[in-house]
Amino acid sequence: MKRRIRQACLFWHTIRHLKPVQISGRLRFHLYRPKPDLRAAPLQRKNGVWTAPARRRPSQTGPDSFCFLNRNGDLSAGWDNPDLDKLWCYNLHYFDDLNAEGAQARVQWHLALIDRWMKENPPASGSGWEPYPTSLRIVNWVKWALAGNVFSEGAVQSLAVQARWLMRRLEYHLLGNHLFANAKALVFAGCFFAGEEAENWLSTGLNILAHEVPEQILADGGHFELSTLYHALALEDMLDLVNVMRSADLSVPVLWENKISDMRHWLAAMCHPDGEISFFNDAAIGIAPSPEELEHYAVRLDFPAHAGIFDACTWLKDSGYVRLQNDRAVLLIDVARIGPDYLPGHAHADTLSFELSLDGQRIIVNSGTSVYGTGPERQRQRGTTAHNTVVVADENSSEVWSGFRVARRARPRDLSIERENDSYIVACAHDGYRRLEGGPLHRRHWAFGEKEFVVSDFVSGVGHRARAAFHFHPHCRLTLAQDGQSGFVFAGQDKVLHWQLRTGTAHLENASWHPEFGCCEPTQRLVVTLVEGRSIIVFGWVSDR
Repeated sequence: MKRRIRQACLFWHTIRHLKPVQISGRLRFHLYRPKPDLRAAPLQRKNGVWTAPARRRPSQTGPDSFCFLNRNGDLSAGWDNPDLDKLWCYNLHYFDDLNAEGAQARVQWHLALIDRWMKENPPASGSGWEPYPTSLRIVNWVKWALAGNVFSEGAVQSLAVQARWLMRRLEYHLLGNHLFANAKALVFAGCFFAGEEAENWLSTGLNILAHEVPEQILADGGHFELSTLYHALALEDMLDLVNVMRSADLSVPVLWENKISDMRHWLAAMCHPDGEISFFNDAAIGIAPSPEELEHYAVRLDFPAHAGIFDACTWLKDSGYVRLQNDRAVLLIDVARIGPDYLPGHAHADTLSFELSLDGQRIIVNSGTSVYGTGPERQRQRGTTAHNTVVVADENSSEVWSGFRVARRARPRDLSIERENDSYIVACAHDGYRRLEGGPLHRRHWAFGEKEFVVSDFVSGVGHRARAAFHFHPHCRLTLAQDGQSGFVFAGQDKVLHWQLRTGTAHLENASWHPEFGCCEPTQRLVVTLVEGRSIIVFGWVSDR
């Protein structure tokens, strides 16, 4: 009975945030089953100059073999192999390799693969015809053609059938990046073809984007799902849209160009000195083009180069992140909500977490993301214990459950950012544990100076065990002194940090880091148990550079 009550509670606190269009859209999506429209394709538009887009890593390793998510597979069991993860099969239907690094050398493979896909995936059949993979495939096929490759008549016909199908399967029940991908695909199809039908696709896509761009791209440039990975994907989307509109000799909305400038600044601010993204919410390297590749793409589209220079304190106010830096260190702090209330699918229970780089190397890291789906490992990676923040009563700060759902959510409050001499003091609290007896509140202070930073945690109320975890990059090794109150952090053979507890008790645990899908690297974490609801730890740089 208790389990049923808890499950009902999770459902209620999840669905109560949904928009009416998501509920009605879900009913329509599952009840309405349109038939594919197999009429002849419209004429193709005569396109102008197409700029080389951002490149991903190659994923096609042979005529019928692939590597997605760091896992190899082939087509021997078809396009929806039940022995492979659904996300792996989705990637098979995306056709990303058509526009990946070195794609021109694999053109014959691509031609054969397109032909095989059409033969083995009849319209409206299989996962490849779900709206999201359909959207990504339309874009990739059009990009490939605009780069100078020649479609067969059958492929042109299939592309039109896919666009017509997508028009009837728009993902209003999901919204967010899915609906954005649908709209982008319709714009690409509308720019590739000519005539009344193509104009309808184009206008539908542009009308959706007219609402979604200001909705999804916040005033500080961040993507509203607050994931660094999905932000990079959204930036690629925006650059692609500018590219395809220009190639069709169509005017680009000024809002898009302004948003792209803000988005590039946001992405640069949320990267470590190694040039790659930080890991807040769902985030992994190798899915989106790299930040460097996206920046080169923007420059090829004649956007001015981003200087990559930041002040000592950069507050991304609308998305809720703070970047602090000095000559040696970069500290990235999460004082954000988990995402839009009606769309928290890529959220982690990571409120008040942070990441640290020192002398260009990542030192303290969130655990990252290596799996989707609904299994226990997905649940663990979304949980609070996988992040650099405080766990109370072994509960998550936000009730993440299933693969992409969240019930009750932590909400940040009382944020302050102050400068004291050469240090910045950031303070914030969240109420994610208010559902527990006594309604405990977690409050954290970061004091970031020239040679050290101090993390102070306070949990109100009594009777609940509270622990702060600090996860270290795999190249780091931790030591614990006999007093149990101090130790060192080594990067390779070099001491880089000295840590000292002022309040609390500490021990070391084995942990794991997941920089890419399908990757798990062993590492360590320092776990500090709060004493009477308090802990204070000092991390000091060991040597002068």
